[in-house]
Amino acid sequence: MHIPDGFLDPKTMAATGALSAAGVALAVRRVRQELPARRMPLLGLSAAFLFTAQMVNFPVAGGTSGHLLGGVLVAALLGPAAGVVVLTAVLLVQCFLFGDGGVTALGANVFNMALVGAVGGWAIYWTVNRCVPGLRGRVAGVAFAGWCSAVLASVACAGQLAWSGVAPWSVTVTAMAGVHMLIGLGEGLISALVFLVIARARPELVTESGASAGQLRLGGVVGLGLVVSLGLAVFVAPFACPWPDGLETVAARLGFEHRGGAVLSAPLANYAIPGCKSPVVATAVAGAVGALVVFGLALLLSRVLVPKGQEASTTQQV
Repeated sequence: MHIPDGFLDPKTMAATGALSAAGVALAVRRVRQELPARRMPLLGLSAAFLFTAQMVNFPVAGGTSGHLLGGVLVAALLGPAAGVVVLTAVLLVQCFLFGDGGVTALGANVFNMALVGAVGGWAIYWTVNRCVPGLRGRVAGVAFAGWCSAVLASVACAGQLAWSGVAPWSVTVTAMAGVHMLIGLGEGLISALVFLVIARARPELVTESGASAGQLRLGGVVGLGLVVSLGLAVFVAPFACPWPDGLETVAARLGFEHRGGAVLSAPLANYAIPGCKSPVVATAVAGAVGALVVFGLALLLSRVLVPKGQEASTTQQV
């Protein structure tokens, strides 16, 4: 669902850019105020995992593929503000390092996937969890909210395309929502399975109150999680489904795919490595590099977000 350069007109780019800047700034402030310092390293782990998971496209009907957005998964574990921060870090690296999503459309992509996907999805997750308490309700909430987040993000994308005059609203919303209702099934299933695995392996990470500072030791979790993320990038991402994603399919069907074009040249565009003739090796290396860059960016951001006076205690706990 990454919108490329050329799909949106100036007014839409300006509006989505302003809204996204305001939303991300508010999310950063909320994370700094609300997320315990001992959980900050999970921002880096979540970002690395989502980056590699988004490289693994899965097939859906009609020759179309989809991939995990992950906003609901992160929001369920760390809160909606953290979901926005993590998705934004992922989208920044995808855009500037790999050319995945246009620079001029970055505000729209952040709005759709980080704000609408994570925050809107979290609101649905919270509602389901209140109606069905316990772990069963949380897993069901993640599954349903994951499906809803993909559909909601696609509807927002359709509105931006219509506002830009690319295609009529009635056409774009039907096409985008229709294909993402199928993609959302994978989103919900993957999010729920990952959440359940985490809940079984490390239940203290998914409890609402969280563990005490003495109980929560994240060093091993973060290290193992990063290893798993790198493994996905190296061994799974090169064999992801090559079919076009939902937006690419809709663009081809409605005849506006020719409008896309990169404004800036990304150093590792299309996850290719200069001089590497093997697409499998190139994708694996690019994915590993991207995972490490995203992890470092999110970890650096977590250091900035930790209020002064808590840094020492955070280091001891991790």
